[in-house]
Amino acid sequence: MSVTDELLDLRRDLHRHPEPAWREFYTTARLVDELETRPLDELHVGPEVLADDRRGVPDDAELDEWARRAIEAGAREDVIEKLTGGYTGLVAVLRRGEGPTVGLRVDIDALPITEADGDDHAPAHGGFRSENEGFMHACGHDAHATVGVGVVDAIAESDFTGTLKVFFQPGEETVSGGEPMAEGGHLDDVDHLLALHVGLDHPTGEVVAGVDGFLAVSHFRADFSGASAHAGGHPERGRNAVQAMATAVQNLYSIPRHDEGATRVNAGLVGGGTASNIVPEEAFIEGEVRGDTTELMEYMDDHAGRVLRSAAEMHDCEVDVEYAGRAPGGQSDDELAAVVADVAGGVAGVDSVLDSDDLGGSEDATYLMRHVQERGGLAAYVGVGTDHPGGHHTPTFDVDEETIRIAIDVFTGTIERLGREAV
Repeated sequence: MSVTDELLDLRRDLHRHPEPAWREFYTTARLVDELETRPLDELHVGPEVLADDRRGVPDDAELDEWARRAIEAGAREDVIEKLTGGYTGLVAVLRRGEGPTVGLRVDIDALPITEADGDDHAPAHGGFRSENEGFMHACGHDAHATVGVGVVDAIAESDFTGTLKVFFQPGEETVSGGEPMAEGGHLDDVDHLLALHVGLDHPTGEVVAGVDGFLAVSHFRADFSGASAHAGGHPERGRNAVQAMATAVQNLYSIPRHDEGATRVNAGLVGGGTASNIVPEEAFIEGEVRGDTTELMEYMDDHAGRVLRSAAEMHDCEVDVEYAGRAPGGQSDDELAAVVADVAGGVAGVDSVLDSDDLGGSEDATYLMRHVQERGGLAAYVGVGTDHPGGHHTPTFDVDEETIRIAIDVFTGTIERLGREAV
């Protein structure tokens, strides 16, 4: 199919209004507007999409501010009301008779990055640069959401027999949305799950049929508390939270490696204190651990918890550790990836198909994949290459919009094939 002007306008509109995890109010409302014009059998929005147990949800004041922004940008108030509490995301369902239930997962959130504004940056030059300053779609999720809508269009006009469910998932960048969406109930009857990511350092025209090499990940925030004192007059009366934090950072990077595979640790954001002449009573670390497998991630997580507690005790401080996003390892099923590869080889504009490749990072699509696999279904994480300036998560990231058309054709063809082979 060709990508319609309507779909390109959708992608660029989503790009103009990037929103981080659990604050995807405008994004969800805009997708509802689009999907309500399609011949869907069901459109689920709000708490009915997600399990109640969610990590990393902002406080009410921040949620209200993002909801207000969304309404000012043109989002419908009746939709925003359904998303109260940060219950963003949606599930679109097409029922086309007897056949398999095929799921497509696309993510919709953005990143806290200030977008480039030079004339050589296509969104800036084309007038669709981020209007939420300090946030941008620097990983292609605006394209992912557009592909989801495009697949609905294509399957609605096809001879597919079965059920299509498209999961528009919030909170991927914080690895916090996959688990509640997997546990929300709509995935329970899915026989085949496909998940999309554009780019991944592959050029336009290259498709990876089954991405593997997911690192399991756990995010944490550690808040250290001590006691303030005058740093010159009575330093002995203080309990230095920054010292505890600094000790923890140093020792986190000293966690022993493991002979069963790769592990990672990163103290990505640290801070504390109030002035140079005050013994700091508060400090924090926001960090993460990863592992080749879920078990290796848990090994790192256990050691990180011990390091944080020990560092606090060493400096007579307390520490409160809160675990935010988390995702297990995952594996694409060869049988389903083979179908994707066969279909992709016949799609116009695809000149290279790889059976597999390692992600080298983490993704909470693994929650959805495992949910399906544990119930006897198959799952594949599909990479659709795109020429993009800069890397992912950089101010100059952008998507070659031809990728949208290629992705729609690959997924539509795969879904149609799965319907035919089940007959």
